[in-house]
Amino acid sequence: MMDYVNAFVSMLNGMSPYLLLGFLIAGLLHAFVPSSIYSRYLAGTGLRSVATAALFGIPLPLCSCGVLPTAVALRRSGASRAASTSFLIATPQTGVDSIAATYSMMGLPFAILRPVAALVTSLMGGLAVGHWERKGALDDVRDEANYEFSQLPRGLWNKIVETFKYGFFDMMQSIGRWLLIGLVVATLITVLLPDDFFSTYARWPLFNMFVIVLVAVPMYVCATGSIPIAAALMLKGMSPGCALVLLMAGPAANLASMFVVNKAFGRKATIVYLLSIIGGAMGFGVLVDYWPGLREVFTAALPCHVMHHHMATSWFTTACSVLLLGMIVVALGAKYWKSYQIKQNKTTAMKEFKVKGMMCAHCKANVEKGLAALPGVEKVTVDLAKGTALVEGSVPDQMIIDCIEDLGYQYEP
Repeated sequence: MMDYVNAFVSMLNGMSPYLLLGFLIAGLLHAFVPSSIYSRYLAGTGLRSVATAALFGIPLPLCSCGVLPTAVALRRSGASRAASTSFLIATPQTGVDSIAATYSMMGLPFAILRPVAALVTSLMGGLAVGHWERKGALDDVRDEANYEFSQLPRGLWNKIVETFKYGFFDMMQSIGRWLLIGLVVATLITVLLPDDFFSTYARWPLFNMFVIVLVAVPMYVCATGSIPIAAALMLKGMSPGCALVLLMAGPAANLASMFVVNKAFGRKATIVYLLSIIGGAMGFGVLVDYWPGLREVFTAALPCHVMHHHMATSWFTTACSVLLLGMIVVALGAKYWKSYQIKQNKTTAMKEFKVKGMMCAHCKANVEKGLAALPGVEKVTVDLAKGTALVEGSVPDQMIIDCIEDLGYQYEP
């Protein structure tokens, strides 16, 4: 039992100071940078708009579910499909929180290459979509009315409050569960798998990468939660190139995102989106494993080798770990308590709609705002924990269902 505890605490101590810093930066970006700026420069289909969209998206701490409504919103606000696709590919692969955590757990080479790989893959996908977009060769998709971005809080004090609320509460609700799952999975891998497990298959790194892509692309794993899993697998002999494939392909896509991209951008754009993610991940994985000397650099930089044998116990890292766990517990407790209150306060006048694809606070806010804007809606309450929307008012069910799907989610009867 102590082996599991020691492995979990070692990884948590290594990540927690950088995660807290990343969450703080995420809150500052949310509270001080106007969201409307993201659509102002993204109307073109060329390199400038595609690169701008990617550079905007890379530092944002949005997962592959949270980025979907944002990308759809950019599209409806005037951004091209090329720029929106670039944003959609780049954003979930990284974020200030995951970049900081990657450095803490996997070393500087991974922390540098991860955003670079996200930039390159997003440029590939965005430029390909832009080429077809200019030629009019993409599928026709329905464009709805412009989406209105929320306004920034006014006043310095309100911005500071929003910084901490978003960074250390909303973000904890969004990815706290996935972060804990990632740490638990990494702990099990570290303790249960023999140290030479992947060395048996080291002769076939391309086969390993292909298997990782097949498993990672359809499933959901956030950019931060994938880090301890990749680090633990490297400790068991998996090549750094395969670990990079997991870090890129896992957070960038899932089944829900494929469905939404197909609906919002068209079938051909969806194919480009998937090929860019898979091709980019495999390409950079091959580069890391086969470029002379590069594999050794990435392997040697993995600080987990030290953490695996010697638990970090400084007062600072311990305090950061306790603070991080406390914030996650408070945020998730509030989330499920809110779900309980919604259930208790539900009235017969409320219609309940099952919404598939809501994974984070961004999703909740988008569904609430979209449904509240419908004519005849008097009240909207979204239960993120149960994945439901309660709507009160004289509005046809079909209009509500259409709105849910137009926002990029799926209605489940």
